[in-house]
Amino acid sequence: MRLAVVLSLICLLSACQKRPAGNPHYVLGEPYQAGTFWFYPRERYDYHETGLATVYASDHAPLTANGEVFDQAQLTAAHQTLQLPAIAQITDLDNGRQLTVRINDRGPATPHRLLEVTRRVALMLGFPSDGVARVRVDVLAEPSQAAVEGVAGAPKLEIAAAPIGDVQQSNLGPPGSGAPVNAAAASPAAATASPASASVQRLPETVTQGAPDPGRLFIRLGTFQNYEYANIQRARVAGANADIVSTAEGRTQSFSVIIGPFSSVPQADTALDQVLRSGVTDARIVVE
Repeated sequence: MRLAVVLSLICLLSACQKRPAGNPHYVLGEPYQAGTFWFYPRERYDYHETGLATVYASDHAPLTANGEVFDQAQLTAAHQTLQLPAIAQITDLDNGRQLTVRINDRGPATPHRLLEVTRRVALMLGFPSDGVARVRVDVLAEPSQAAVEGVAGAPKLEIAAAPIGDVQQSNLGPPGSGAPVNAAAASPAAATASPASASVQRLPETVTQGAPDPGRLFIRLGTFQNYEYANIQRARVAGANADIVSTAEGRTQSFSVIIGPFSSVPQADTALDQVLRSGVTDARIVVE
């Protein structure tokens, strides 16, 4: 009996030792390829988008793309192009539930999905049994800026001149690699100012109930400021019954090329496959 207890303790200690230590750092990165698809990261604090969210698989790497410890019990998510970390409100459009999450990872590896969330997020938002939900993602500007400033490698806005010896330059690893920041030599003062071992604050599990707004599934092939360009894009998918929808925001008018609506997620996925094969690689599924 004692031997069994000792062996169990050894196994637990070994598991703890193998668990990697997180190294949270800022990630944006260069354009990257996932499978046959290319994604182009961009820093956005005014990001608002709709689409389909899915649940993380069980075989995720120990660390997220920006070096945080991955945990299915945390309120976290993956996005293909946003700065990491970012704080966003996710709304399940089918039931109106809203939850604030920390985006700290790259994914999903397909344009068919907008977001990948942990099991805890899916449970609290009430995702359907197939694990795919219609969502809206709204980046929260001030919390996101605070999250970025709290990790190593964050871009600085200061414009005051400083001695060369006090400046630290950093190179990020490739997106999705979880590689730590490689920093050039810096003065002790600069090294002290860098939060290389910053702890990640756990977000409160607070669900807000809003009004359901399920909308309909469309494929958006792009949005243009010029009708002529929108028409050229529509011509690239001739026979797909694409429409051009005009939207006005103040004095600014834009033209979106869309296909749909679709009655189910499988129908939208199939149609998106056809559009992608036609060469329109920016096409995405949206909810309107």
